[in-house]
This record gives sequence, C-alpha cells and structure tokens, in this order.
Amino acid sequence: MTTCPCGSGQTFASCCEPFILGKALPPNPEALMRSRYAAFTVAAIDYLHDTLAPGERGDFHRADTEKWARSSQWLGLTIHGANGGGEGENEGTVDFTARFRLDGKNEAHRELSSFRREDGRWYYVSGHIGGAPVEQRRVAVKAGRNDPCPCGSGKKFKKCCGA
Repeated sequence: MTTCPCGSGQTFASCCEPFILGKALPPNPEALMRSRYAAFTVAAIDYLHDTLAPGERGDFHRADTEKWARSSQWLGLTIHGANGGGEGENEGTVDFTARFRLDGKNEAHRELSSFRREDGRWYYVSGHIGGAPVEQRRVAVKAGRNDPCPCGSGKKFKKCCGA
C-alpha cells in the first residue's frame, strides 16, 4: 500500500491514481491540483497535458515537462488554501507549494493556480508564481510637535512637515 504523493494521507490507489488513469474526474480544483502534483511524481505527462484548459495547451512542451518530472525527486506538496469550486461554481484557485530536489538542490515552487470547470470537468488555467498576495498594512506614525520629522530632514516636525 503506497501513500499518495499529494499528501492527503490516503493510498495512491484510492486518492489520485483513479484521476490519473481516467477512471474518475477530480471533483474540485484542490483535487485536480493534488492529482497534477501526483502526476508529476509518476511522470504521467498525458494527464498533465489533458488537465490543462484546452485554450492553454499551446505552450505545453511535452519533452521538457517529462524531463523535469523524471529528473526531479518529489519531496511533498503543501496546500495553503483553496477557494471556489463548490456546487454551481465554475472557477477556483489553489495556493500551494510543491517541494522537489533537482540537480542536488532542494527547491520550493509556490504558486496561486487558477482553475475553470468546462463541461463538468476541472482544468488548470494558469498560475501566479509566488502564491497568494500577502495583505500589506500601512501604519501611519503620528509625530509629535517636537519629534524629529518622519520625512528625514532632521528638523523638528513642527518646523518641517507639520508647519
């Protein structure tokens, strides 16, 4: 009994293998993402091609994809979050990190992937390298009248920007 490489904790035969062999369809974007990662680990290049959205297959390079899949040692998949893909939804995203070893160096590929359902089947559409954007907060520093001016002039706030 082999554990599925997607990290679900299930066996490969009961998790991603039925999707890769075409015996079942992934029910949502996260399941498709997990099965695509598993497909890389077993070099199921046809599955990787077939799960690309039909309009996105133009730049798929089968030989390069197979070379990368076979020359990498796949170390694990972490799903950071998944959105959409529920009942009646036709779009979704998955934020993930795929870890692998290539040419003796450990690598981590973080991506926010977009998925679309067409004719009842989920497809990978595109990916934004780096994952989901991190929310940034701006914090305003309130300077007192006699504090140094935050602009860096070296003057007191009251004689500079506070005037």
